[in-house]
Parts: sequence; structure tokens; C-alpha cells
Amino acid sequence: MENRLQKIIADRGYCSRRKAEELIQEGKVKVNGETITAMGTKFEDDVTIEIDGKILKPQTKSGYTYLLFNKPLGVLTTMKDDRGRRTIAELIPEKYGRLFPVGRLDIDTSGLIILTDDGNFANLIMHPSGELPKSYLAKITGRITSTELKQLEKGIMLEDGLTAPAKAEIVSVTMEESEVILTIHEGKNREVRRMFEALNHRVKSLERIKIGHLDTKIGRGHFVEIKEQDILKLKNYCLANRKKAGYKD
Repeated sequence: MENRLQKIIADRGYCSRRKAEELIQEGKVKVNGETITAMGTKFEDDVTIEIDGKILKPQTKSGYTYLLFNKPLGVLTTMKDDRGRRTIAELIPEKYGRLFPVGRLDIDTSGLIILTDDGNFANLIMHPSGELPKSYLAKITGRITSTELKQLEKGIMLEDGLTAPAKAEIVSVTMEESEVILTIHEGKNREVRRMFEALNHRVKSLERIKIGHLDTKIGRGHFVEIKEQDILKLKNYCLANRKKAGYKD
């Protein structure tokens, strides 16, 4: 059976479909020895795929792995780093094999991130159409006002466009600093920090405390295996939103 190249790469647990598309466009993917850059090219599922000199073996496990990891500060959400900085891979036992992060967290942001070898799942929950909510606890400079909360909830104009409506809740506030829980469902680069900066509040610390219905009940630097019913709940949530938006899955 023929499938799009990015789907085959995702099925083999190398990365998400979105990341696979980037690798194809960058000319890093070879199929049967030939570099492929055309998006949407279809191949049989058993073709030989090579990325950066590594042959991708077909997925042979009976099931996929899904981990919920509570990332400490100073750790990169990549599996390797050419500059020798600490990565998530160093904190995950080798028995789980090759996993990749679903989305990203900045090195100076702590909190929850999902690791998996299921590229199609990763693509589903990362895609904007799934509208999967992610909540952050932000400690910011200055006293945030009710007017500013309403601005966050309506959307903030950034250099790359208007943010989608968010949910904002004050945890604590003084004249010097405020703590706010901000829930968004987009994935723009450093979006939460830029939203507060647009309101003249510098983010002093930032922690992702929730992904969908999954929250931080694990210690920093630790992880748990996500239960099958929780994976199904995340999938169903995103699929329902995609259906509302007119996508046909």
C-alpha cells in the first residue's frame, strides 16, 4: 500500500509528520538512495528510508510508547545537542527506545511535555485544528489588571499576528509581581512570554502545568507512562475539534 512519505516516516516512529515535512523540504530524506524533496510523494510502506545517514526501520513493536515528562529548567526538549547541553534523552531510560517530544518547551521553561514514538498521534495533537489546550503558570513583573486579563482573553497582536482567544486566571497579585494561569491552544514560538511582554510584563518564570486534561502530579525531572484511556481522550478531543473545523479524518 502506498502512503505519503511524511506519513511513513511518522509511522516508523522517527518524528511527527510536521517535522518529517521539514526534513523532506531540507533535502535530508532519501528513499531507496534518492533524495526526495517533493512534498506529498507516495511510496510503498516497505521502502528503504534514510535520514541524515540513518536507515529507518519499520515499526515492529506491538504498540507505541507515550510518556508524560515534567521537564526541569535548563533541559532541552531535543534528544541530542551538538553543543553538549543537557537534553531530555539523558533523563529517559534506554529501554523506551527512540522517542521524540511532542512540540517543545524552551530551555528556560519547565513543566509538562509528551514523549512518544507515535508520529501520527504527535501530528494530531500538535496541529492547530485540534485546539488542544495547554495551561501555563507564569510569574510576571508588575501588577496585572483586569483590563489586561480581558486583552489576553480576546487576543494579543504580536509581530506574527493576533493570538487566538485565551483563558486567563489570576493566582496572586502584588504591586511588584503577579502570578497568572494562562491557557492557550496555539503553538507559536515563545507565545506566552511574548503575550505578557506585549502588555509590558516581563516573565520571571514559566511552567506548563497542564496538557489537555493531563496535569502536573509528577515530580520535576520525572515521568509517567500515559494510560491508554488518556491517550484516547486526547485523540477524541482533537478529532472532535477537527471535525467541527471541517477536516475529514
